[in-house]
Amino acid sequence: MNKPYQVLIADDEPIIREGISDSVDWASLGMEVIGLAEDGAEALELVLERGADLVLVDMNMPIMNGISFIQALREQKQECRCIIITGYDEFSYAQQAIRLGVEEYILKPVETDELMRVLQRIKASLDEEQLEKEKQASAREHLHKRREVLREQLGQEWVQGRLNEEELRMQLSLLSLPADSPASCLVIRWPEASMPNTILKEGDRQLYLYAVKNIVEELIGTSEALVFRNGSDLIVGISWSRFTPELLMKIEEAAKENLGVTIHTASEDVGVEMELLQAYNLCKECIYQEASLSPLVRRARQYLQEHYHNHALTLELVASELGVSPVYLSRMLKKELGESFIALLTGIRIHKAIQLLNSSSLTMHEIADHIGYESQHYFSTAFKKVMGISPNKYRKGEAFV
Repeated sequence: MNKPYQVLIADDEPIIREGISDSVDWASLGMEVIGLAEDGAEALELVLERGADLVLVDMNMPIMNGISFIQALREQKQECRCIIITGYDEFSYAQQAIRLGVEEYILKPVETDELMRVLQRIKASLDEEQLEKEKQASAREHLHKRREVLREQLGQEWVQGRLNEEELRMQLSLLSLPADSPASCLVIRWPEASMPNTILKEGDRQLYLYAVKNIVEELIGTSEALVFRNGSDLIVGISWSRFTPELLMKIEEAAKENLGVTIHTASEDVGVEMELLQAYNLCKECIYQEASLSPLVRRARQYLQEHYHNHALTLELVASELGVSPVYLSRMLKKELGESFIALLTGIRIHKAIQLLNSSSLTMHEIADHIGYESQHYFSTAFKKVMGISPNKYRKGEAFV
């Protein structure tokens, strides 16, 4: 059942405003009186406080007359309908009322039958307006749903390599997404969603995955990012700005805090060195490898991603933070990741250095300090060992010659 239309009556004569309120069967019109006011100022306050669909207002009231009241309403962007009730049959009043969009102009004394006919016309107009609003809302909802379907379809076809350049350009334009190459690819997996012995019903599983997708969209936005489901257990993000380790941690923490689920994330930068499909496949590979990692190794890697900038970061320090011996931690890292502690830390630091070299004007000394190296020389040596070129030459683009 629709909510009754809200009516306010404003007249400085109590017998008139109360008489109008009592003489009309408002319920039969789908209306209800929400307030009586004795002047225009009080009426304006009530409309702004409670809202109103229709105001019956006396032309000649103290403090603020009917015309001034309606002018104030329009200045406040209040679109409620107005009926002027007055004892003055003056053409100038009628002209002003018409300019302000007044629906009807009734002379006192008000006849109940005449007032009912006017109110019935107003109700029919309000009903028509409400129906049009519902149609527009339905159209917007349909367009929104269609837009979501198109975004999902674009994302899935993109990472599956099923779009040529022209098709991709047209679809990006249709969805108001940037036409240039994206900066990052993100893949998220909720391992429990694909477990064969899970106690989750299919409907619940879909709701959880939809909620995770919503969390990602809230944190990264949708104007310059495309977030979509791909397959039964993956959520993919393509963004025109870079996904930072801090953002990935926020996504994981939000899923844990709001949904009570543990998700795995992996991201790769997209650019000259790596196209989107390569980045996507690499992220997907990392995500599925993640499922086989022990909680200890995942915690150790996360600790390094959060504290790589600490110059004093050592195997002994991390082991102490995680409550295990350095020998055991080193052995587990080597067994599950195939890397030593130093190799893992160096990889994280060099990955961050590449981001800074590509996106900032920081000096080599500043970058070295930012990623946890005590000297520029040590940083340059580590960078060249991993990348095969010095950071200076990398910044100049010589890595791509």
